[in-house]
Amino acid sequence: MSNLTVWLTPIWLLAAGATLGTLLLVAIWGISWLFNRRLARSIQDTVSEGVLLPVGYVLIALAVLVGMAGPTMPYERVLSSLKRLSNVGTQEFEVTVQPQTTEKPDTAVPVSFRVDELQSYTVESEQEIAISAEAGKGFAEPLIIVDDETYKWTPGSNAARGFETDVTTLYITNESDLPTVVKGEIVSDVEMPEVHYLPVAAGSVIGLFVMYFLIRWLAPRVSIIATATAKEAMSQPVFLLLTIVGVVALITFIYVPYNTFGEDVKMLKTSGMTLIKVLAIIVALWTASVSIAEEIEGRTALTVLSKPIGRRQFILGKFLGIVWPIVLMFVILGIVFLMTVSYKVVYDARESAKTVPEWQLCFEEVIRIVPGLILAFFEAVVMASISVAISTRLPMMPNLIICGSIYVLGHLGPLIARSSAGEIVFVKFIGRLIAVMLPVLDHYEIEGAIAGASTVPSAYLWTALLYSALYCTAAMLLALIFFEDRDLA
Repeated sequence: MSNLTVWLTPIWLLAAGATLGTLLLVAIWGISWLFNRRLARSIQDTVSEGVLLPVGYVLIALAVLVGMAGPTMPYERVLSSLKRLSNVGTQEFEVTVQPQTTEKPDTAVPVSFRVDELQSYTVESEQEIAISAEAGKGFAEPLIIVDDETYKWTPGSNAARGFETDVTTLYITNESDLPTVVKGEIVSDVEMPEVHYLPVAAGSVIGLFVMYFLIRWLAPRVSIIATATAKEAMSQPVFLLLTIVGVVALITFIYVPYNTFGEDVKMLKTSGMTLIKVLAIIVALWTASVSIAEEIEGRTALTVLSKPIGRRQFILGKFLGIVWPIVLMFVILGIVFLMTVSYKVVYDARESAKTVPEWQLCFEEVIRIVPGLILAFFEAVVMASISVAISTRLPMMPNLIICGSIYVLGHLGPLIARSSAGEIVFVKFIGRLIAVMLPVLDHYEIEGAIAGASTVPSAYLWTALLYSALYCTAAMLLALIFFEDRDLA
């Protein structure tokens, strides 16, 4: 039972955040039901007819997990830490402290923190000063004394922490003959820092639903085509088969002996992300070929376009209809993947006869792969946009061959340009041509971060999002050009 609690706690925390977002969405729906029944029914119909319905089932399953595992989880620490989230962080101050006089013995700085939440602090001063938490203490009973050098405290450092009780105001005393500029930075955090990810999980759930409703409101005709395409894709046996294969393979990866001398978790993360990405790309290519190429060849597209729907709306709707099943696949396989990574940490420790790790270690490994899943999703969407453009002119087999070649070259292009063979003019030209014409899929790989046990910064994710959006826009423009003069009769 202890091992179960260790690897399940990180999943429970993220599931709690997702459940919080779900409850907020339900509350919004409840308010709309009280004031506008028609709007509430419209929301309910929208959720029940598209990809949001299976996503809702996944969220319900996560809520059940939160409820069932709650008694064995540190929910009291989670609640107390959540209440303190708005009171912690980095506090900076810069004040000019005049020499001490009878009228003004010290300078008050409004800084508030709990001593048990203190992570580190730094104080700089040009003159020797004394810092206290009570007025009038001065150099007689100072908590810390700062000379003309930087005073820095972190856990485990040689410097004395000084503060033993909670602080609401700092009092600085300057006994020199000259004024001094005092700069300080105080970093505090809650008892359980992992709760910072609960609002992120809740915001992700809310953001997904809001994005879906915005698309439906801003482009209703495009949304109708997207919904029909997504329902068709999710009803295909290929989607169910690949999802089941992904789940089984991810669970199997736990017990595969990688023989990496303690690096099995890293191998599992790399293998799992590659598997999910490849399966999602296969679904995208298959759906694009079936819903676009075959509809054009079978004259079904002509029937759709005979209605008040333009060719641009048709292509954009098909693209969105392919993206939604990819989202669902990443949600399902992503959750299973997080579970397998968390369990793998405990499993490897047990197989190596090591002590059972703390759940915080499992949480760190789980959080490190979330950016990798996001980047893998971006890559799958980029490949889907390319497949849509190709499907407007070519049937399934050429589409699969071309997209497969683009996938390989997109990963090898930067390698060719950086290799020693790149000194050859022709090879160098080919490498640059591939990097310019084809998507640089190597940007979506995080093997370096996994090997270095580091987290991908959020700025990199935003850059990758911008790059993906620009490339998808270019692919959609190409698709519209190909489809604009396509003879459908």
